[in-house]
Amino acid sequence: MVKEDEEDFEEEEEEDYRVENRGNISTVFSVISSVLSGFVRNWACFRASEMLNVPSQSFPSVGSQQRVSPAGQSRNKVALKPGHSLLDWIRLAKSGRDLTGLRGRLIEVTEDELKKHNTRNDCWTCIRGMVYNVSAYMDFHPGGEAELMRAAGIDSTELFDQVHRWVNYESMLKECLVGRMAVKLSPAPQAQTEKTESTHVNGLSAPPPLRLEPLSAPLPAKDLRPRYDWFQTDATVNIVVYTKRKIPSSGCAVVDLQGDTLRVEMLLGKMSYLLYWRLSSEVQESVDVQAAHSVGKVQVCLRKSVKDKWTKVGQPLELHDTFTQCKDRGLFYRECVLVSKTEVTHDTQVLRLQLPPGSRMQVPVGRHVYLKASVQGTDVVKPYTPVDQTLIPPAQSSAEMGSDVHLMIKVYPDGVLTSHLANLPIGAALSVGGPEGSFTMRVLRDVTHLYMLAAGTGFTPMARLIRLALQDITSIRKTRLMFFNRQERDILWRSQLDDLCGKEERFAVECVLSEPADSWEGRRGRIDVCVLQNFLERPEHSKCLVCVCGPTGFTELAVQLVRQLDFSEEEIHCFQG
Repeated sequence: MVKEDEEDFEEEEEEDYRVENRGNISTVFSVISSVLSGFVRNWACFRASEMLNVPSQSFPSVGSQQRVSPAGQSRNKVALKPGHSLLDWIRLAKSGRDLTGLRGRLIEVTEDELKKHNTRNDCWTCIRGMVYNVSAYMDFHPGGEAELMRAAGIDSTELFDQVHRWVNYESMLKECLVGRMAVKLSPAPQAQTEKTESTHVNGLSAPPPLRLEPLSAPLPAKDLRPRYDWFQTDATVNIVVYTKRKIPSSGCAVVDLQGDTLRVEMLLGKMSYLLYWRLSSEVQESVDVQAAHSVGKVQVCLRKSVKDKWTKVGQPLELHDTFTQCKDRGLFYRECVLVSKTEVTHDTQVLRLQLPPGSRMQVPVGRHVYLKASVQGTDVVKPYTPVDQTLIPPAQSSAEMGSDVHLMIKVYPDGVLTSHLANLPIGAALSVGGPEGSFTMRVLRDVTHLYMLAAGTGFTPMARLIRLALQDITSIRKTRLMFFNRQERDILWRSQLDDLCGKEERFAVECVLSEPADSWEGRRGRIDVCVLQNFLERPEHSKCLVCVCGPTGFTELAVQLVRQLDFSEEEIHCFQG
Protein backbone atom coordinates (compact mmCIF):
# COMPACT_ATOMS: atom_id res chain seq x y z
CA MET A 1 0.00 0.00 0.00
CA VAL A 2 1.48 3.32 -1.01
CA LYS A 3 1.66 6.01 1.63
CA GLU A 4 -0.76 8.42 -0.08
CA ASP A 5 -3.50 5.78 -0.21
CA GLU A 6 -3.02 5.19 3.52
CA GLU A 7 -3.42 8.93 4.08
CA ASP A 8 -6.55 8.95 1.92
CA PHE A 9 -8.05 6.20 4.01
CA GLU A 10 -7.12 7.71 7.36
CA GLU A 11 -8.75 11.06 6.56
CA GLU A 12 -11.86 9.48 5.06
CA GLU A 13 -12.43 6.81 7.70
CA GLU A 14 -13.64 9.23 10.37
CA GLU A 15 -16.20 10.70 7.97
CA ASP A 16 -17.27 7.19 6.92
CA TYR A 17 -17.69 6.34 10.58
CA ARG A 18 -19.92 9.35 11.22
CA VAL A 19 -22.05 8.73 8.17
CA GLU A 20 -22.42 5.04 8.81
CA ASN A 21 -23.46 5.61 12.41
CA ARG A 22 -25.53 8.80 11.97
CA GLY A 23 -28.94 9.16 13.61
CA ASN A 24 -30.53 9.18 17.00
CA ILE A 25 -30.55 5.40 17.34
CA SER A 26 -30.13 3.57 20.55
CA THR A 27 -28.41 0.42 19.37
CA VAL A 28 -25.50 -0.53 17.20
CA PHE A 29 -27.26 -3.56 15.82
CA SER A 30 -30.38 -1.75 14.73
CA VAL A 31 -28.17 0.74 12.86
CA ILE A 32 -26.31 -1.95 10.98
CA SER A 33 -29.46 -3.97 10.37
CA SER A 34 -31.36 -0.95 9.08
CA VAL A 35 -28.51 0.05 6.77
CA LEU A 36 -28.28 -3.46 5.41
CA SER A 37 -32.02 -3.97 5.09
CA GLY A 38 -32.51 -0.55 3.52
CA PHE A 39 -29.81 -1.35 1.00
CA VAL A 40 -31.39 -4.70 0.34
CA ARG A 41 -34.96 -3.40 0.05
CA ASN A 42 -33.96 -1.57 -3.11
CA TRP A 43 -34.04 -4.98 -4.72
CA ALA A 44 -37.51 -6.47 -4.93
CA CYS A 45 -35.94 -9.88 -5.08
CA PHE A 46 -34.74 -9.93 -1.47
CA ARG A 47 -36.33 -11.84 1.36
CA ALA A 48 -34.18 -11.64 4.48
CA SER A 49 -35.35 -14.92 5.91
CA GLU A 50 -33.94 -16.75 2.91
CA MET A 51 -30.43 -15.31 2.91
CA LEU A 52 -27.98 -18.15 3.00
CA ASN A 53 -25.24 -16.45 4.97
CA VAL A 54 -27.38 -14.89 7.68
CA PRO A 55 -26.94 -17.10 10.76
CA SER A 56 -29.75 -19.56 11.31
CA GLN A 57 -29.80 -18.52 14.94
CA SER A 58 -31.94 -15.39 15.10
CA PHE A 59 -30.80 -12.11 16.61
CA PRO A 60 -30.65 -11.60 19.48
CA SER A 61 -29.68 -15.03 20.71
CA VAL A 62 -32.09 -17.05 22.82
CA GLY A 63 -31.76 -16.00 26.45
CA SER A 64 -30.40 -12.57 25.63
CA GLN A 65 -31.74 -9.66 27.67
CA GLN A 66 -32.95 -8.23 24.37
CA ARG A 67 -35.32 -11.17 23.93
CA VAL A 68 -37.76 -10.38 26.72
CA SER A 69 -40.85 -11.74 24.94
CA PRO A 70 -41.61 -15.36 24.19
CA ALA A 71 -40.25 -16.70 20.93
CA GLY A 72 -42.34 -15.76 17.92
CA GLN A 73 -43.76 -12.62 19.51
CA SER A 74 -42.61 -9.04 19.22
CA ARG A 75 -39.73 -8.17 21.48
CA ASN A 76 -38.44 -5.12 23.30
CA LYS A 77 -34.86 -3.93 23.30
CA VAL A 78 -32.87 -3.42 26.44
CA ALA A 79 -33.55 0.05 27.78
CA LEU A 80 -30.24 1.90 27.84
CA LYS A 81 -29.53 4.49 30.53
CA PRO A 82 -29.89 8.16 29.55
CA GLY A 83 -26.72 9.37 27.88
CA HIS A 84 -25.80 5.88 26.62
CA SER A 85 -27.02 5.94 23.01
CA LEU A 86 -24.87 5.07 20.02
CA LEU A 87 -24.04 8.74 19.47
CA ASP A 88 -23.00 9.03 23.11
CA TRP A 89 -20.63 6.09 22.63
CA ILE A 90 -19.16 7.73 19.54
CA ARG A 91 -18.58 10.93 21.49
CA LEU A 92 -16.91 9.00 24.31
CA ALA A 93 -14.68 7.11 21.89
CA LYS A 94 -13.64 10.40 20.26
CA SER A 95 -13.09 12.21 23.58
CA GLY A 96 -9.51 11.04 24.03
CA ARG A 97 -10.32 9.16 27.22
CA ASP A 98 -8.13 6.10 27.82
CA LEU A 99 -10.58 3.21 27.32
CA THR A 100 -7.96 0.47 27.50
CA GLY A 101 -6.20 1.33 30.75
CA LEU A 102 -2.84 1.03 28.96
CA ARG A 103 -2.28 4.73 28.19
CA GLY A 104 -2.04 4.15 24.46
CA ARG A 105 0.31 1.15 24.58
CA LEU A 106 -0.46 -1.92 22.48
CA ILE A 107 0.61 -5.26 23.87
CA GLU A 108 0.58 -8.94 23.06
CA VAL A 109 -1.88 -10.83 25.24
CA THR A 110 -1.38 -14.42 26.30
CA GLU A 111 -4.29 -16.77 26.84
CA ASP A 112 -3.62 -16.77 30.59
CA GLU A 113 -3.59 -12.97 30.70
CA LEU A 114 -6.86 -12.77 28.77
CA LYS A 115 -8.58 -15.07 31.27
CA LYS A 116 -7.72 -12.75 34.16
CA HIS A 117 -9.83 -9.92 32.73
CA ASN A 118 -13.29 -11.40 33.18
CA THR A 119 -15.20 -9.06 35.49
CA ARG A 120 -17.73 -6.30 34.95
CA ASN A 121 -15.20 -3.52 35.48
CA ASP A 122 -12.27 -5.33 33.88
CA CYS A 123 -13.57 -7.13 30.84
CA TRP A 124 -11.34 -8.10 27.91
CA THR A 125 -12.38 -10.19 24.92
CA CYS A 126 -10.74 -11.42 21.73
CA ILE A 127 -12.24 -11.17 18.23
CA ARG A 128 -10.27 -12.53 15.27
CA GLY A 129 -6.92 -12.36 17.03
CA MET A 130 -7.36 -8.85 18.43
CA VAL A 131 -8.06 -8.14 22.12
CA TYR A 132 -10.41 -5.35 23.25
CA ASN A 133 -11.15 -3.91 26.69
CA VAL A 134 -14.95 -3.64 26.55
CA SER A 135 -15.45 -2.55 30.16
CA ALA A 136 -16.41 1.00 29.16
CA TYR A 137 -18.88 -0.36 26.59
CA MET A 138 -20.94 -2.34 29.11
CA ASP A 139 -23.64 0.30 29.60
CA PHE A 140 -23.76 1.06 25.87
CA HIS A 141 -24.24 -2.52 24.72
CA PRO A 142 -27.75 -3.03 23.28
CA GLY A 143 -27.77 -6.67 24.30
CA GLY A 144 -27.25 -5.83 27.93
CA GLU A 145 -24.44 -6.44 30.38
CA ALA A 146 -25.13 -10.16 30.78
CA GLU A 147 -24.89 -10.73 27.04
CA LEU A 148 -21.53 -8.97 26.81
CA MET A 149 -20.18 -10.76 29.89
CA ARG A 150 -20.54 -14.04 28.01
CA ALA A 151 -17.47 -12.88 26.07
CA ALA A 152 -15.42 -11.91 29.14
CA GLY A 153 -11.90 -13.30 29.24
CA ILE A 154 -12.28 -15.55 26.18
CA ASP A 155 -11.92 -15.67 22.44
CA SER A 156 -15.45 -14.62 21.47
CA THR A 157 -15.10 -14.78 17.69
CA GLU A 158 -17.51 -17.69 17.32
CA LEU A 159 -20.01 -16.15 19.73
CA PHE A 160 -19.82 -12.85 17.88
CA ASP A 161 -20.35 -14.51 14.50
CA GLN A 162 -23.40 -16.40 15.73
CA VAL A 163 -25.48 -13.28 16.21
CA HIS A 164 -24.01 -10.15 14.61
CA ARG A 165 -20.95 -10.82 12.49
CA TRP A 166 -21.96 -8.01 10.07
CA VAL A 167 -21.32 -5.36 12.75
CA ASN A 168 -18.29 -3.17 12.04
CA TYR A 169 -16.71 -3.87 15.40
CA GLU A 170 -13.29 -2.66 14.24
CA SER A 171 -14.62 0.90 14.03
CA MET A 172 -16.90 0.61 17.06
CA LEU A 173 -14.15 -0.64 19.37
CA LYS A 174 -10.98 0.77 17.85
CA GLU A 175 -10.35 2.98 20.92
CA CYS A 176 -10.69 -0.12 23.10
CA LEU A 177 -7.94 -2.09 21.35
CA VAL A 178 -5.54 -3.64 23.86
CA GLY A 179 -3.38 -5.54 21.39
CA ARG A 180 -3.21 -8.91 19.73
CA MET A 181 -3.14 -12.44 21.00
CA ALA A 182 0.33 -13.86 21.46
CA VAL A 183 1.30 -16.80 19.29
CA LYS A 184 1.78 -20.08 21.11
CA LEU A 185 5.12 -21.76 20.61
CA SER A 186 5.04 -25.43 19.71
CA PRO A 187 7.25 -27.55 22.00
CA ALA A 188 8.84 -29.20 18.98
CA PRO A 189 8.56 -26.97 15.92
CA GLN A 190 8.40 -28.84 12.62
CA ALA A 191 8.53 -27.69 9.05
CA GLN A 192 5.04 -27.28 7.63
CA THR A 193 3.73 -26.63 4.16
CA GLU A 194 2.19 -23.20 3.92
CA LYS A 195 -1.47 -23.24 2.96
CA THR A 196 -2.18 -21.23 -0.16
CA GLU A 197 -5.95 -21.48 -0.19
CA SER A 198 -7.91 -18.48 1.08
CA THR A 199 -10.29 -18.96 4.00
CA HIS A 200 -13.34 -16.74 4.40
CA VAL A 201 -15.93 -16.22 7.05
CA ASN A 202 -19.00 -14.89 5.28
CA GLY A 203 -16.75 -13.41 2.62
CA LEU A 204 -14.27 -11.77 5.01
CA SER A 205 -10.69 -12.87 4.45
CA ALA A 206 -9.16 -14.58 7.45
CA PRO A 207 -6.26 -12.61 8.94
CA PRO A 208 -2.74 -13.83 8.13
CA PRO A 209 -0.98 -15.99 10.73
CA LEU A 210 0.44 -13.95 13.58
CA ARG A 211 4.21 -13.85 13.83
CA LEU A 212 6.29 -13.58 16.94
CA GLU A 213 7.59 -10.05 17.39
CA PRO A 214 8.88 -8.04 20.36
CA LEU A 215 6.16 -6.71 22.65
CA SER A 216 7.02 -3.19 21.54
CA ALA A 217 6.32 -3.92 17.86
CA PRO A 218 3.55 -1.57 16.65
CA LEU A 219 0.28 -2.91 15.32
CA PRO A 220 -0.94 -1.90 11.88
CA ALA A 221 -3.03 1.24 12.38
CA LYS A 222 -5.87 0.05 10.16
CA ASP A 223 -6.86 -2.76 7.85
CA LEU A 224 -6.96 -0.98 4.50
CA ARG A 225 -8.11 -3.94 2.43
CA PRO A 226 -11.67 -3.90 1.16
CA ARG A 227 -13.73 -6.98 1.98
CA TYR A 228 -16.80 -8.66 0.56
CA ASP A 229 -19.86 -10.52 1.75
CA TRP A 230 -22.59 -12.40 -0.11
CA PHE A 231 -26.22 -13.25 0.37
CA GLN A 232 -28.81 -15.15 -1.61
CA THR A 233 -32.49 -15.85 -2.02
CA ASP A 234 -34.01 -18.64 -4.07
CA ALA A 235 -33.88 -16.35 -7.10
CA THR A 236 -30.82 -14.13 -6.60
CA VAL A 237 -27.19 -14.01 -5.54
CA ASN A 238 -25.91 -10.72 -4.13
CA ILE A 239 -22.30 -9.71 -3.55
CA VAL A 240 -21.60 -6.72 -1.29
CA VAL A 241 -18.18 -5.03 -1.38
CA TYR A 242 -17.14 -2.85 1.57
CA THR A 243 -14.44 -0.51 0.22
CA LYS A 244 -13.79 1.10 3.65
CA ARG A 245 -13.72 4.60 2.15
CA LYS A 246 -16.02 7.05 0.44
CA ILE A 247 -16.38 6.51 -3.28
CA PRO A 248 -17.12 9.13 -5.94
CA SER A 249 -20.70 9.67 -7.05
CA SER A 250 -19.69 8.69 -10.57
CA GLY A 251 -18.90 5.25 -9.20
CA CYS A 252 -15.82 3.03 -9.21
CA ALA A 253 -17.19 -0.48 -9.94
CA VAL A 254 -16.41 -2.48 -13.06
CA VAL A 255 -18.51 -5.66 -13.28
CA ASP A 256 -18.30 -8.25 -16.06
CA LEU A 257 -20.49 -11.33 -16.21
CA GLN A 258 -19.32 -13.41 -19.15
CA GLY A 259 -20.95 -16.82 -19.39
CA ASP A 260 -20.25 -18.61 -16.12
CA THR A 261 -17.54 -16.23 -14.89
CA LEU A 262 -18.04 -13.09 -12.79
CA ARG A 263 -15.38 -10.41 -12.48
CA VAL A 264 -15.88 -7.49 -10.04
CA GLU A 265 -13.20 -4.80 -9.87
CA MET A 266 -13.24 -1.77 -7.56
CA LEU A 267 -11.06 1.17 -8.64
CA LEU A 268 -10.00 2.90 -5.42
CA GLY A 269 -7.55 5.71 -6.09
CA LYS A 270 -4.38 4.06 -7.34
CA MET A 271 -5.49 0.70 -5.98
CA SER A 272 -7.63 -2.06 -7.47
CA TYR A 273 -9.63 -4.68 -5.57
CA LEU A 274 -10.64 -7.74 -7.62
CA LEU A 275 -13.16 -10.54 -7.11
CA TYR A 276 -13.21 -13.27 -9.75
CA TRP A 277 -15.25 -16.50 -9.78
CA ARG A 278 -16.45 -19.30 -11.96
CA LEU A 279 -20.02 -19.30 -10.71
CA SER A 280 -21.59 -22.26 -8.95
CA SER A 281 -24.58 -22.35 -11.28
CA GLU A 282 -26.08 -20.63 -14.30
CA VAL A 283 -27.40 -17.07 -13.99
CA GLN A 284 -29.27 -14.72 -16.28
CA GLU A 285 -27.05 -12.49 -18.40
CA SER A 286 -28.18 -9.17 -16.86
CA VAL A 287 -26.53 -7.69 -13.76
CA ASP A 288 -27.51 -4.81 -11.45
CA VAL A 289 -25.13 -2.62 -9.46
CA GLN A 290 -26.12 -0.36 -6.54
CA ALA A 291 -23.81 1.88 -4.51
CA ALA A 292 -23.94 3.76 -1.22
CA HIS A 293 -21.26 6.31 -2.03
CA SER A 294 -20.89 8.01 1.34
CA VAL A 295 -20.12 4.75 3.15
CA GLY A 296 -18.31 3.03 0.31
CA LYS A 297 -20.54 0.00 -0.22
CA VAL A 298 -21.26 -1.54 -3.62
CA GLN A 299 -23.77 -4.33 -4.23
CA VAL A 300 -23.93 -6.58 -7.29
CA CYS A 301 -27.12 -8.55 -7.91
CA LEU A 302 -27.28 -11.65 -10.14
CA ARG A 303 -30.49 -13.50 -11.01
CA LYS A 304 -30.36 -17.28 -10.96
CA SER A 305 -31.55 -19.21 -13.99
CA VAL A 306 -32.87 -21.96 -11.72
CA LYS A 307 -34.24 -21.29 -8.25
CA ASP A 308 -32.07 -23.22 -5.83
CA LYS A 309 -29.60 -22.73 -3.00
CA TRP A 310 -25.89 -22.21 -3.59
CA THR A 311 -23.31 -23.29 -1.04
CA LYS A 312 -20.77 -20.78 -2.37
CA VAL A 313 -20.54 -18.05 -4.99
CA GLY A 314 -18.28 -20.19 -7.11
CA GLN A 315 -14.74 -21.40 -7.71
CA PRO A 316 -12.18 -18.60 -7.20
CA LEU A 317 -10.15 -17.84 -10.32
CA GLU A 318 -6.69 -16.34 -10.71
CA LEU A 319 -6.10 -13.15 -8.68
CA HIS A 320 -9.44 -13.48 -6.87
CA ASP A 321 -9.70 -11.34 -3.71
CA THR A 322 -6.50 -9.39 -4.41
CA PHE A 323 -5.77 -5.76 -3.64
CA THR A 324 -2.99 -4.22 -5.72
CA GLN A 325 -2.01 -1.11 -7.62
CA CYS A 326 -4.11 -0.43 -10.72
CA LYS A 327 -1.02 -0.25 -12.90
CA ASP A 328 -0.23 -3.87 -12.05
CA ARG A 329 -3.62 -5.16 -13.30
CA GLY A 330 -3.83 -6.58 -16.79
CA LEU A 331 -6.32 -5.08 -19.23
CA PHE A 332 -9.73 -6.73 -19.41
CA TYR A 333 -11.86 -6.29 -22.54
CA ARG A 334 -15.59 -6.63 -23.06
CA GLU A 335 -17.43 -6.62 -26.41
CA CYS A 336 -19.61 -3.51 -26.88
CA VAL A 337 -22.09 -2.42 -29.54
CA LEU A 338 -22.07 0.93 -31.32
CA VAL A 339 -25.61 2.29 -30.83
CA SER A 340 -25.30 5.93 -31.96
CA LYS A 341 -23.07 8.68 -33.35
CA THR A 342 -23.64 12.34 -32.52
CA GLU A 343 -21.88 15.09 -34.45
CA VAL A 344 -20.08 17.61 -32.25
CA THR A 345 -18.04 19.54 -34.85
CA HIS A 346 -17.16 19.10 -38.52
CA ASP A 347 -14.64 16.36 -37.66
CA THR A 348 -15.59 15.17 -34.16
CA GLN A 349 -18.30 12.77 -33.01
CA VAL A 350 -19.52 11.29 -29.75
CA LEU A 351 -19.82 7.54 -30.07
CA ARG A 352 -22.20 5.82 -27.70
CA LEU A 353 -21.15 2.25 -26.96
CA GLN A 354 -23.50 -0.11 -25.15
CA LEU A 355 -21.90 -2.63 -22.83
CA PRO A 356 -23.07 -6.25 -22.77
CA PRO A 357 -26.05 -6.97 -20.46
CA GLY A 358 -23.66 -8.61 -17.99
CA SER A 359 -21.30 -5.62 -17.76
CA ARG A 360 -21.40 -2.37 -15.81
CA MET A 361 -18.46 0.02 -16.06
CA GLN A 362 -18.37 3.10 -13.82
CA VAL A 363 -15.33 5.01 -15.08
CA PRO A 364 -13.86 7.32 -12.41
CA VAL A 365 -13.25 10.93 -13.48
CA GLY A 366 -9.93 11.36 -15.26
CA ARG A 367 -9.56 7.70 -16.26
CA HIS A 368 -9.39 6.46 -19.84
CA VAL A 369 -10.43 3.27 -21.59
CA TYR A 370 -8.88 1.43 -24.54
CA LEU A 371 -10.85 1.05 -27.75
CA LYS A 372 -9.89 -1.99 -29.85
CA ALA A 373 -11.09 -2.75 -33.37
CA SER A 374 -10.00 -5.10 -36.09
CA VAL A 375 -8.84 -3.09 -39.11
CA GLN A 376 -7.95 -5.18 -42.13
CA GLY A 377 -7.35 -8.20 -39.96
CA THR A 378 -5.18 -6.37 -37.42
CA ASP A 379 -6.22 -5.29 -33.92
CA VAL A 380 -5.74 -1.55 -33.47
CA VAL A 381 -5.90 -0.13 -29.95
CA LYS A 382 -6.11 3.50 -28.85
CA PRO A 383 -6.90 5.17 -25.48
CA TYR A 384 -9.87 7.54 -25.12
CA THR A 385 -11.23 9.41 -22.12
CA PRO A 386 -14.99 8.85 -21.70
CA VAL A 387 -17.28 11.86 -21.51
CA ASP A 388 -20.88 12.19 -20.38
CA GLN A 389 -23.59 12.43 -23.01
CA THR A 390 -23.63 16.21 -22.48
CA LEU A 391 -21.48 18.60 -20.45
CA ILE A 392 -23.92 18.60 -17.51
CA PRO A 393 -26.26 15.65 -18.14
CA PRO A 394 -29.48 15.06 -16.22
CA ALA A 395 -29.21 12.81 -13.18
CA GLN A 396 -29.16 9.10 -13.92
CA SER A 397 -30.60 6.38 -11.77
CA SER A 398 -28.04 4.02 -10.24
CA ALA A 399 -29.48 1.22 -12.40
CA GLU A 400 -28.61 3.18 -15.58
CA MET A 401 -25.10 4.15 -14.51
CA GLY A 402 -22.34 2.25 -16.20
CA SER A 403 -24.37 0.60 -18.98
CA ASP A 404 -23.04 2.89 -21.75
CA VAL A 405 -19.69 4.49 -22.60
CA HIS A 406 -19.54 7.80 -24.51
CA LEU A 407 -16.33 8.58 -26.39
CA MET A 408 -15.58 11.92 -28.11
CA ILE A 409 -13.47 11.07 -31.13
CA LYS A 410 -11.84 13.35 -33.69
CA VAL A 411 -11.60 11.76 -37.13
CA TYR A 412 -8.26 12.24 -38.86
CA PRO A 413 -8.18 11.68 -42.65
CA ASP A 414 -5.05 9.57 -42.36
CA GLY A 415 -5.94 7.96 -39.02
CA VAL A 416 -6.18 4.18 -39.20
CA LEU A 417 -8.58 3.69 -36.29
CA THR A 418 -10.54 6.97 -36.50
CA SER A 419 -11.24 6.54 -40.23
CA HIS A 420 -12.44 3.02 -39.49
CA LEU A 421 -14.71 4.32 -36.71
CA ALA A 422 -16.14 7.04 -38.94
CA ASN A 423 -17.31 4.41 -41.43
CA LEU A 424 -18.46 1.89 -38.85
CA PRO A 425 -22.20 1.12 -39.08
CA ILE A 426 -24.57 1.29 -36.13
CA GLY A 427 -24.75 -2.12 -34.50
CA ALA A 428 -21.10 -2.93 -35.13
CA ALA A 429 -18.99 -4.49 -32.37
CA LEU A 430 -16.05 -2.82 -30.63
CA SER A 431 -13.96 -4.01 -27.69
CA VAL A 432 -13.45 -1.70 -24.70
CA GLY A 433 -10.67 -2.37 -22.16
CA GLY A 434 -9.84 -0.75 -18.87
CA PRO A 435 -10.44 1.70 -17.26
CA GLU A 436 -6.94 2.93 -16.45
CA GLY A 437 -5.23 6.18 -15.50
CA SER A 438 -3.26 7.91 -12.77
CA PHE A 439 -5.77 10.60 -11.78
CA THR A 440 -7.19 10.24 -8.27
CA MET A 441 -9.50 12.34 -6.12
CA ARG A 442 -6.53 12.95 -3.82
CA VAL A 443 -5.17 15.70 -6.10
CA LEU A 444 -8.39 17.71 -5.59
CA ARG A 445 -8.20 17.65 -1.80
CA ASP A 446 -8.77 21.16 -0.39
CA VAL A 447 -8.32 22.77 -3.83
CA THR A 448 -9.98 26.19 -4.03
CA HIS A 449 -9.00 27.21 -7.58
CA LEU A 450 -9.04 24.68 -10.42
CA TYR A 451 -7.41 25.70 -13.69
CA MET A 452 -7.57 23.64 -16.91
CA LEU A 453 -5.42 24.06 -20.01
CA ALA A 454 -6.74 22.01 -22.93
CA ALA A 455 -5.94 21.81 -26.63
CA GLY A 456 -8.28 20.13 -29.12
CA THR A 457 -9.58 16.79 -27.88
CA GLY A 458 -7.47 17.31 -24.76
CA PHE A 459 -10.76 18.81 -23.60
CA THR A 460 -12.26 15.33 -23.02
CA PRO A 461 -10.87 14.67 -19.50
CA MET A 462 -11.78 18.24 -18.55
CA ALA A 463 -15.46 17.73 -19.39
CA ARG A 464 -16.22 15.40 -16.50
CA LEU A 465 -13.77 17.23 -14.25
CA ILE A 466 -15.79 20.43 -14.73
CA ARG A 467 -18.97 18.64 -13.71
CA LEU A 468 -17.26 17.09 -10.67
CA ALA A 469 -15.86 20.43 -9.53
CA LEU A 470 -19.18 22.26 -9.84
CA GLN A 471 -21.49 19.59 -8.43
CA ASP A 472 -19.51 17.54 -5.91
CA ILE A 473 -16.54 19.50 -4.52
CA THR A 474 -17.68 22.43 -2.40
CA SER A 475 -14.15 23.62 -1.57
CA ILE A 476 -13.55 24.72 -5.18
CA ARG A 477 -14.49 28.38 -5.43
CA LYS A 478 -13.37 28.95 -9.03
CA THR A 479 -13.12 26.64 -12.04
CA ARG A 480 -11.52 28.09 -15.17
CA LEU A 481 -10.84 26.53 -18.57
CA MET A 482 -8.48 27.94 -21.20
CA PHE A 483 -9.29 26.11 -24.42
CA PHE A 484 -6.83 26.23 -27.35
CA ASN A 485 -7.96 25.44 -30.93
CA ARG A 486 -7.08 26.36 -34.49
CA GLN A 487 -10.42 27.74 -35.66
CA GLU A 488 -13.75 28.63 -34.12
CA ARG A 489 -15.43 25.62 -35.72
CA ASP A 490 -13.04 23.32 -33.82
CA ILE A 491 -14.28 24.32 -30.35
CA LEU A 492 -15.93 21.28 -28.79
CA TRP A 493 -19.30 21.78 -27.05
CA ARG A 494 -18.99 25.52 -27.55
CA SER A 495 -22.64 26.33 -26.89
CA GLN A 496 -22.76 24.12 -23.80
CA LEU A 497 -19.67 25.79 -22.35
CA ASP A 498 -21.19 29.24 -22.96
CA ASP A 499 -24.49 28.18 -21.38
CA LEU A 500 -22.68 26.88 -18.31
CA CYS A 501 -20.78 30.14 -17.93
CA GLY A 502 -24.08 31.99 -17.89
CA LYS A 503 -25.63 29.69 -15.28
CA GLU A 504 -22.66 29.02 -12.98
CA GLU A 505 -20.77 31.96 -11.52
CA ARG A 506 -17.96 29.68 -10.33
CA PHE A 507 -17.12 28.65 -13.92
CA ALA A 508 -15.40 30.59 -16.70
CA VAL A 509 -13.98 29.60 -20.09
CA GLU A 510 -11.61 31.47 -22.40
CA CYS A 511 -11.08 30.20 -25.94
CA VAL A 512 -7.78 30.91 -27.75
CA LEU A 513 -7.52 30.43 -31.53
CA SER A 514 -4.28 30.12 -33.49
CA GLU A 515 -5.91 30.59 -36.93
CA PRO A 516 -8.98 32.75 -36.22
CA ALA A 517 -11.24 34.40 -38.75
CA ASP A 518 -11.29 38.20 -38.92
CA SER A 519 -14.63 38.17 -37.10
CA TRP A 520 -13.16 36.43 -34.03
CA GLU A 521 -13.31 38.74 -31.02
CA GLY A 522 -11.62 36.47 -28.50
CA ARG A 523 -7.97 35.85 -27.68
CA ARG A 524 -5.63 34.95 -30.53
CA GLY A 525 -2.30 33.16 -30.59
CA ARG A 526 -0.74 30.19 -28.88
CA ILE A 527 0.10 29.28 -25.31
CA ASP A 528 2.86 31.37 -23.74
CA VAL A 529 3.80 32.94 -20.40
CA CYS A 530 1.95 36.18 -21.12
CA VAL A 531 -1.27 34.27 -21.88
CA LEU A 532 -1.01 32.30 -18.64
CA GLN A 533 0.08 35.05 -16.24
CA ASN A 534 -3.33 36.68 -15.95
CA PHE A 535 -5.22 33.40 -16.25
CA LEU A 536 -3.45 31.56 -13.42
CA GLU A 537 -4.35 33.78 -10.49
CA ARG A 538 -3.22 32.74 -7.04
CA PRO A 539 -5.38 34.55 -4.43
CA GLU A 540 -4.20 34.70 -0.84
CA HIS A 541 -4.98 31.57 1.22
CA SER A 542 -5.86 29.62 -1.92
CA LYS A 543 -4.84 26.13 -3.01
CA CYS A 544 -4.50 25.78 -6.77
CA LEU A 545 -4.41 22.86 -9.19
CA VAL A 546 -3.53 23.18 -12.88
CA CYS A 547 -4.65 20.31 -15.14
CA VAL A 548 -3.17 20.00 -18.62
CA CYS A 549 -4.14 17.87 -21.61
CA GLY A 550 -3.49 18.03 -25.35
CA PRO A 551 -1.00 16.90 -27.99
CA THR A 552 2.40 15.97 -26.60
CA GLY A 553 4.10 19.19 -27.71
CA PHE A 554 1.37 21.33 -26.18
CA THR A 555 1.40 19.43 -22.89
CA GLU A 556 5.19 19.62 -22.49
CA LEU A 557 5.27 23.36 -23.25
CA ALA A 558 2.29 24.08 -20.99
CA VAL A 559 3.85 22.30 -18.03
CA GLN A 560 7.16 24.14 -18.58
CA LEU A 561 5.38 27.50 -18.62
CA VAL A 562 3.29 26.75 -15.54
CA ARG A 563 6.45 25.83 -13.64
CA GLN A 564 7.99 29.16 -14.65
CA LEU A 565 5.05 30.82 -12.90
CA ASP A 566 6.16 29.17 -9.63
CA PHE A 567 3.61 26.37 -9.51
CA SER A 568 4.98 23.26 -7.79
CA GLU A 569 4.88 19.70 -9.10
CA GLU A 570 2.04 18.94 -6.65
CA GLU A 571 0.00 21.75 -8.22
CA ILE A 572 0.21 20.35 -11.77
CA HIS A 573 -1.50 17.27 -13.20
CA CYS A 574 -1.09 16.04 -16.78
CA PHE A 575 -3.69 13.78 -18.33
CA GLN A 576 -2.05 11.22 -20.57
CA GLY A 577 -3.23 8.28 -22.60
